[in-house]
Amino acid sequence: MFSPFKDAHGRPKTLAEVTYADLDQLRELEEGYALEFKRSLSPTVLKKLPKIIASFANSAGGWLVIGIADDDKSTCPLPRLSADYSQIIGESCRRHITPAPRIDVRFVTDPAAPDEGVVIVQVLEGDFPPYVADGVVDVREGSTSGPAASSALVELYGKATRRRLEVREFCRRTVFYTAEDMPLFNLYVFRMGSRAADAPSRDELNEHAACMRTAFKRQGLACRVHHAHDSLIFSVPTRDDPRTPHSAIELFGDESIKLSVPAVLVGGDEYEHALARLNLTRHERAGGQAPLRIMSASDTLARVTRMASILDRYVRARGLAWQQFAVAYELENLAGVVLWSEEPLYLEYVDERGPLYCATTDCLSRVRYLDDGAHNSFRARQFAGSHFFEACGLPLGSPDARDSQLVDALLRS
Repeated sequence: MFSPFKDAHGRPKTLAEVTYADLDQLRELEEGYALEFKRSLSPTVLKKLPKIIASFANSAGGWLVIGIADDDKSTCPLPRLSADYSQIIGESCRRHITPAPRIDVRFVTDPAAPDEGVVIVQVLEGDFPPYVADGVVDVREGSTSGPAASSALVELYGKATRRRLEVREFCRRTVFYTAEDMPLFNLYVFRMGSRAADAPSRDELNEHAACMRTAFKRQGLACRVHHAHDSLIFSVPTRDDPRTPHSAIELFGDESIKLSVPAVLVGGDEYEHALARLNLTRHERAGGQAPLRIMSASDTLARVTRMASILDRYVRARGLAWQQFAVAYELENLAGVVLWSEEPLYLEYVDERGPLYCATTDCLSRVRYLDDGAHNSFRARQFAGSHFFEACGLPLGSPDARDSQLVDALLRS
């Protein structure tokens, strides 16, 4: 994406990297399709902000710098307020723009005067346009904003449709497992706003890989790296057959991520014990049917949450925002798998209502777009754990207090 700020080597700077001294670079630039200046955050400017921000989101994104005069590019510092500028601008966007655009706001402080600075707003190109500000769809027209023509509206709706299809296409497993019927928990984390033209450099890919290795290490796990044509696959190594099912994280160049975790099925004496305790012996042997598959709730959940915690570590280390992602989960080949736990609350539940099991073959969840303003934070560990039980038959948010107690007990197990 375009950035008006460059480092010593001429590479674009991110908003987080911009310093007060970098503002001098703006003297050589003019307002245009992706850049606009405002001298102050007056009531008039604050009223115009939703229109400007929506026009950037409906176009190719852009930068709004508040505290720079648009005529001579002189710096006009703003005072540091008791309220955060990001909160003021964010609230204005939430009140006046639908859907909420993805923005990042930073107050860049003057080192010589810590109570003064300049506000920089980076607006990312919208994934689901049109973005409507106070009932009007605006787009960039040179250095200004204006209502979109009918042809532009058609293109905006087409862009949103293509993006939704792209997200849905991403939500399928691409990591190889030998057993075709291997029960798996898959978590798909698609980074919004990425474009093919933004392909990372080799140095950036190496930085991503090093960060993921560190996330594995801090979680107490070793990892093996496989190179695919457009991704890196980080898997937990095994000492025997390298094709033995193991957990894996697939990391793409735009930092979209796929997580696949094999469920832990019980066997041997534990299997017979679980059958007897769940009162399933007769069902398992009747009619010559294939043996029931029984999954250890505690072992599978521990494996799922351990790997999901790696994603949390990676995202924090990379300084990414969860609002940049769309998320979906899938329980693959888990239809009919019975949940097993020694948790007393679960055994009481079984005696009264029967064991929990996955009762559907359609186990891909709906996509959750974390940039919709409703998600101030996201933790892959909690998401993976709670929805794991939801897909196994125990609804989240059940009005029955015992259901809630059981979920809490299982999540602690």
